[in-house]
Amino acid sequence: MTGAVGTVSHDGLRKPIALWALTRALILLCVFKIVVIPGPDVTSDVEQIYQGWYEVLRTGTYPLDDVTWQYPPAAALAILAPALMPFLGYSSAFFVLALLCDAFVFGLLVYTGRRPSRSMRGAWLWLAGVPLLGPTAYSRYDLMVTAVAVAGLLAALRSPAVLGALAGFGATLKVWPVLVLAGTARGRATLRSWTTAVGAAAGVLALCVLAAPGALAFLGFQRDRGTEVESLGALVFHVARHFGWPGEARMNYGSIEFLGPGVPAVSTAALLLTIAAFGWLLVWRLRARRHTTTTTADAAFVAVLLFTTTSRVISPQYMIWLVGLGAVCLVYRASRMRRPAYLVLWATAVTQFEFPVWFSHVSHSDPLGIALLLVRNGLLVAASVSACRILWRQTVTEPRLEAAGPVRIPAQADREKVRVPVSS
Repeated sequence: MTGAVGTVSHDGLRKPIALWALTRALILLCVFKIVVIPGPDVTSDVEQIYQGWYEVLRTGTYPLDDVTWQYPPAAALAILAPALMPFLGYSSAFFVLALLCDAFVFGLLVYTGRRPSRSMRGAWLWLAGVPLLGPTAYSRYDLMVTAVAVAGLLAALRSPAVLGALAGFGATLKVWPVLVLAGTARGRATLRSWTTAVGAAAGVLALCVLAAPGALAFLGFQRDRGTEVESLGALVFHVARHFGWPGEARMNYGSIEFLGPGVPAVSTAALLLTIAAFGWLLVWRLRARRHTTTTTADAAFVAVLLFTTTSRVISPQYMIWLVGLGAVCLVYRASRMRRPAYLVLWATAVTQFEFPVWFSHVSHSDPLGIALLLVRNGLLVAASVSACRILWRQTVTEPRLEAAGPVRIPAQADREKVRVPVSS
């Protein structure tokens, strides 16, 4: 129950906590294979890839000869983290750690949502979004990275330095958390957060380089990637296959990608689209006239949404990033990002059907697979356009109109005085 100052009573917390526990129990049943989801086994990456990296990292070196290792060096911390629970097997410990990170994010959103002028909508969005993605959410380390980004954004108003430190650390885990700095307030907040981020990232990178050889080997492991079959650009080849396109979809660099004629051009187009999106963000930052309590979170959500939608790779677990940042936006009552956040939630629900349930249809480019991608990627495009319009209107258009003041309509007498005579 919501009180007069916008807080939630202890009784009002019972329902979301109970639902969180129930939905997470269902996820655990899936990852432990007590309940089997149709389609490919999404836990296989933990059992085969992550655990293989774990064994290599334990020897004191990064996976130097494995092109599927495409992550910044601090990702080793997430891969090695199951060692904190030696009484469990690797996979079991990884799933438990994912559960703990999930609980951490939910707890932060609930704690923040109960404060005055805040909302529980963010907690509800997270509560729903993670199970909508299904067991994939607990079978990748993206949930851990999202926890770092969410914690940083929720601390932004009180401490830009904490935001910067967590953004810098998150960037060494999986690059994208650096984008949460896109909307920091000009002046001291930007200076403190950005310099702290650079210092934190440089410090972590230096420690990783000194700790083990091969820390920066990942930089050369994505050079020959194709276009991943779930991305926006991949729709070109899904349709082209029905008109005799001679390329193929096969495992490449750890995911199913299109390889063949025209793929480099589409991949380049995706890169140019990403650059254009970031160009728009730069123009927005230069022209923004108003910074409110929601702007940092809203801009972070927009930046990561644009990065995800335009990327040549849209893996299912990327939706966790968007759900987490969308939840941070909705924790503020004043945020207008409700529509794009809900569009992301719908896209997350469709994603579970796209992968793993009907992934065979996607990989074979049949009508059902194409329809799923059109809906999921269409929702992401709609969310991106909506979020950009909202951010621009709130921080650029409205302040400019307010500064211009109300338009004065001349009285009838004034209009008579300035009437221009018609020449004969």
